[in-house]
Amino acid sequence: MNKTLLSSFLVGVIFGAGLLISGMANPAKVLGFLDLAGLWDPSLALVMGGAVAVGLVAFTFAGKRTLSLLGEPMRLPTRRDIDKPLVLGSLGFGVGWGLAGFCPGPALVALGAGEIKAVVFTVAMLAGMGIYELIERQRKKSAS
Repeated sequence: MNKTLLSSFLVGVIFGAGLLISGMANPAKVLGFLDLAGLWDPSLALVMGGAVAVGLVAFTFAGKRTLSLLGEPMRLPTRRDIDKPLVLGSLGFGVGWGLAGFCPGPALVALGAGEIKAVVFTVAMLAGMGIYELIERQRKKSAS
């Protein structure tokens, strides 16, 4: 097994374990966090704050490098503009998260744990991604 594949597997296992331990794969806990007007559960704010802090450090470190720690070229996002697709995608993400209590990563963890709601969410998520691709292909075809 090559080092990139092994590294990806290990990081995925650590990420999935973190999602389970933190409660992010539990839709009831997530919906409790999102219920600001009811019985708000602030514990996931600490999880998110920790994730943002780790991300800030990691992206700062990565931005100063040309190669990853495994020797691969760094491929960081370069776009910084806020456009209509970004705003609409963000709104769709937020609505889906609020309705289901899942976002994509935790949904896949819950799917692996056999959570039935995660099956429904994942099918809907994949259908949405497919519909978006079809619309984008048609839009690009019409534009050319």
